[in-house]
Amino acid sequence: MHTPTDSATHINSQLIDIVGLRTCGIFPTGKEPSIRTLRDWTKLRRIPYHKIGRLVYFDPAEVSTHIRTKLKIPARG
Repeated sequence: MHTPTDSATHINSQLIDIVGLRTCGIFPTGKEPSIRTLRDWTKLRRIPYHKIGRLVYFDPAEVSTHIRTKLKIPARG
C-alpha cells in the first residue's frame, strides 16, 4: 500500500511534456504560465529540461525546486 507522499514522489520523478508541466500542480491554480512562456523559459534556460532526441521533457520536482530557489524576485524597498 502506498502512502500519498510515496505516490506524489513517484509521480514527480517522471518526465513529462510541456502541457503536463503546465498542469502538474507546481503552479497555482489559475496562474499557470502559458505554453509560450514555458517555451521561452526553456529557450532562455530559465527552467531545467531534458532533451531526448528532438523532444523536450521536464521533471516537475526539478522545475519546482529550481523556481523556488533560483527564480525569486527580490522585494522592493
